[in-house]
Amino acid sequence: MLSAIDGSGGEHVIDSLADIAPDFAQYLLEFPFGDIYARPGLDLRSREIATIAALTAIGHAQPQLKVHIAAGLNVGLTREEIVETIMQMAVYAGFPAALNGLFAAREVFAREGMRTDVAATQSAPDHAVD
Repeated sequence: MLSAIDGSGGEHVIDSLADIAPDFAQYLLEFPFGDIYARPGLDLRSREIATIAALTAIGHAQPQLKVHIAAGLNVGLTREEIVETIMQMAVYAGFPAALNGLFAAREVFAREGMRTDVAATQSAPDHAVD
């Protein structure tokens, strides 16, 4: 499950915590990816949208947000879906949190060799309130 979402990222987490808290690395991977992500009811795309939204709303989890933006791309989310998910959080978590999320997304998109300009996902809002 984890390799489908994050490639070799799980191994990196285990390695980075091996000298200080190897048990924590196991908990960090086993609970979310062994228990929660494996549950029925939501596909991986939906789980990553929810995770990107939550990490954006937290506002101070940029390293984890970047991991899950890349994971979202790995499970088939589009650039536009990711950007729109982050922008939606401005309403509920505030503009600073959404800005931090957009900057994280731009960094991940650039690292993945994707376009980072607005033309890559531009959809014109109609600003109508029904």
